[in-house]
Parts: sequence; structure tokens; C-alpha cells
Amino acid sequence: MPLTTIMTRRSAALGLAGALCAASFGVAAQERYPAKPVILVVPQAAGGANDAIARVLAQRLGEQMGQTVLVENRPGAGGTLATAALARSKHDGYALLVTADSAHVVGPALYKNPGFDPVKDFAPVATIATAGYVLVAHPSFPGNSVADLIRLAKASPGKYAIASAGNGTLNHLIGEMLQQAAGIQLQHIPYKGSAAAATDVAGGQVPLSVQSLPSSIAFIKAGKLKVLGVVNGKRVSALPDVPTIGETLKGFGESPWYAMFAPAGTPAPIVAQLQAEVAKALEHKDVVDKLAGVGCEPFKGGPAQLAALVQSDLPKWARVVKDTGATVD
Repeated sequence: MPLTTIMTRRSAALGLAGALCAASFGVAAQERYPAKPVILVVPQAAGGANDAIARVLAQRLGEQMGQTVLVENRPGAGGTLATAALARSKHDGYALLVTADSAHVVGPALYKNPGFDPVKDFAPVATIATAGYVLVAHPSFPGNSVADLIRLAKASPGKYAIASAGNGTLNHLIGEMLQQAAGIQLQHIPYKGSAAAATDVAGGQVPLSVQSLPSSIAFIKAGKLKVLGVVNGKRVSALPDVPTIGETLKGFGESPWYAMFAPAGTPAPIVAQLQAEVAKALEHKDVVDKLAGVGCEPFKGGPAQLAALVQSDLPKWARVVKDTGATVD
């Protein structure tokens, strides 16, 4: 059943038909949108923050809309491959991008030709969540804090390795920012996804990593990873007793965000309907609880707020890439 038809019928049953009837989609529009599942494209591997957030959202959207909503992981090149492909897909509301700020606003600064324009090629739909990020270490690592890491790394430059989800990913960039801010040198080891990196740090193959809480919280609770510091600008509710990195390195702090985009040209009524569904989902207690369980918090914002966020973050991350000398090679 078409997305616009489903939303109109279900909303009518809820007494909201008047609002959706204002959308100028009649029989022709209904014929244009075939009955098929809504796909939330995640441009990262399964097991990371974006994947966890998308799956919580997909389940709730499916229940609200009476529509099958699936998550499809398409990792590669720091998220740019899937993002570029989505930009060229049909703008009918059935293929949507649920992405991290890193893939959308960092990729264009890292890659000479990312294959998409983050502003022109997409219609912002809604912000979804922010995630807790942490600097973690294997329990055998000789330090227990950011100050300890700095002391050890300065004594032995290049001795300690730090795993990331891959070149150009957010935890790679945060790791580079940390090294620059602290004046230390670590050996970067890129993996194909956060889950793989977290698993190897928990297994003792690599001593350090910057990880999202969704990809590391299980290891932390099991005692297989210890947290040296919180990346975010303030302490996170999932780990209230763990200091932020900024409490040691003044001014350091980053709160990654996750959001939904549609291909440019998606009809405005569909974007509005999707934004309303996301906002409704983020009010649901089950969604709030599930996000909190993996160290995330709802982050409600519509198309205008998301567009402004993209515009402000593009130059910020371009400066980070330039200042840190981060590359994808």
C-alpha cells in the first residue's frame, strides 16, 4: 500500500484526516508510489550507534504507520558510498537515509569526490538522537584516565594503538582531535565498523578506541572494556561517574548527532508526514527507554533545524580535518 495512502488512512482513523487532506496527493500520486517496504539506509556496519538508533526507530515507525520499515546497512568509505547512492535514488519516500553527522558532514571534507552534495542532494527530514561516545581501553591498559593516557603516550610516542570504525569515521576523527589536543601520538588502526573495533579492543588485540556507547556498553558492563573518559561535552546519564575528556583537556567535547534525510525532490507533504512520525516516535516511552539503554538520547528537530545543523557543521568539520591532517589513505 502506498506510503501516502497508508498515512492518510491511518491518520483518518485517528481523527487526523483534516491535516493530511491538505496534502495535494490524489489518485495519480497513489498510483505513483507502489506498495513496498520503507527502507532506512544506514551507511555504517551493523552494531554501531547509527545502526542501533535506526533499528529502534524502524520498529516504532512500523507500528505507527502500519507499514513495513526495514533497516539496510550499506557500509563503506566512511558512509559516503551509501550516501551517494541514496542521493541518486527515487525521491518517493520509500528509501530514506538514517545517518551520523560523520558520514554527512565529515565525508565531504575528507574525500575529494564524496559523490554527493550534503545540502543540494538531500531534503532534511528530522533529527533523531545524540549518542554518548567514550574513550575505552582494554582492562590491561596501564592507565585508568585521560591524564594517565597522556602521560604514557608522551613517554612512548607511537607505542599505543587506537582502533576506529574505519578511515574517515567519526571515532577516527575524534581520535585525531584527541591526539592534537593532548599533544600525543597514537597508532591508528582502522576497522570495518565499530563493532569489529570494539570486539578487538575487548579481546586485547588493540589497547584503545573511541567508541559510541551503543557499540561498547555491553563490553563495559561486562568488565571487558574500561572507560578512560567521555567524549561528549557533558557527562552521560549511562555513566554518570565517568569524567569527560574536557575535564582534563579544557574545551574538548563533541556530541555526535543522528538524523533522517530523504533524496532531494521528495514531495514536501511526504517529508512533513515523515517528520511528524519521527517526532511522535521520539515521544514514546519505549523508544526513549531503548535509546537510553544504549547511551543515546532523543534529539527532536524538524527540517529547518536539521538544515541549519548541517550548514553549521560543514565548516566546523572541514577545519577539524585540516587542523588534524586526517586522511582516508
